Amino acid sequence: MNKFLHENVSVSAKANVYFDGKVVSHSITLSDGSQKTLGLIYPGSYHFNTAKAERMEIIAGSCSVTLDQSGNTTPYNENQAFEVSANSGFSIQVSEGICEYVCSFLDG
Repeated sequence: MNKFLHENVSVSAKANVYFDGKVVSHSITLSDGSQKTLGLIYPGSYHFNTAKAERMEIIAGSCSVTLDQSGNTTPYNENQAFEVSANSGFSIQVSEGICEYVCSFLDG
């Protein structure tokens, strides 16, 4: 079971909804000012652009990811993660079930 325990966490009740509700997340801000999103990705293929560098941790389900900068597609499962460079992007495909993730925004 994955748990996220942190004191003084601020959670945005308003959902971030993408691709007609096929990708949904909620933003949280930690006491140190760092931000994360917690989300779900339903089956399909989606492309995201990034302004900030990100670390995507897959906490349930599975997906395949193609980073714009490499063009290589890599499968990811529960308890695996990938990083995306700032000012870049990635395509993510979920074949079945729901992929759950935690996205951390990185410095730099």
